[in-house]
Amino acid sequence: MTSHRRNLVVLLIFLTASPLLTSHLFARATTASPPFSRHKVITMGDIDDPPIVMATARTTLQQHSKPCPYNPCSEDQKPCPILAAETGCLCPGISRDDAAPHAPRIDALLPVTEGEHKGKVEIRWCAPSSPVSGYTVVIDGKEKEKFQASSRKGWVRSLEAGTKVCVEALNKAGPSSPTVFSCTRYNPQTSDHKLLAGIIGGGVSLLIILIIGAVILWKYKLCQKAKGDSADGLGNPSYSTEGTL
Repeated sequence: MTSHRRNLVVLLIFLTASPLLTSHLFARATTASPPFSRHKVITMGDIDDPPIVMATARTTLQQHSKPCPYNPCSEDQKPCPILAAETGCLCPGISRDDAAPHAPRIDALLPVTEGEHKGKVEIRWCAPSSPVSGYTVVIDGKEKEKFQASSRKGWVRSLEAGTKVCVEALNKAGPSSPTVFSCTRYNPQTSDHKLLAGIIGGGVSLLIILIIGAVILWKYKLCQKAKGDSADGLGNPSYSTEGTL
């Protein structure tokens, strides 16, 4: 009988202490486990391709990012991805390096009239939003001139009016396809028209100055004649060359 009572007392003590023990163990488990955090998965590829996991690390949103100070029409610049890595700025969308690049854009075709490249034609272009390893200038689909990836202008021989000029971008996947922006016809009359317009403008200005000068001179002579006539009319009427009145 005494043993049963003793067992009953032990059971009551265990049941009384078990909630405290359970809560203590739960608190320790809670503090020991790492906090839950969501990870961002960045995927790239076409819609039909399986997603490629690029990163599973925790990322932070850059709310104050600005476009990179990158001009696709200027030479000798750092590539935009390098600027983005250094400063956290944003680059425009860039195509994949295993695909042919987008076509560049021709900015101008200018005849060179002085300096080292006198007699040649200067071609200026803007880079596409693609990885580029070099550029090729194609003249009438035959002649080709190679230029570096950092170049945004080049010089070719003197061209006749109407010559078709294209600029191609190159990378390991091949050249870009020609477009209405990467090809144009050479028209040297553009600069001649500007010169002719300047000559005509100067001639018109000179003619206007001559007309104004002639009008001023004519008015001056009229004033002089009017003064002479008024001086003759104010003579003394009591005397004349024929005798006394």
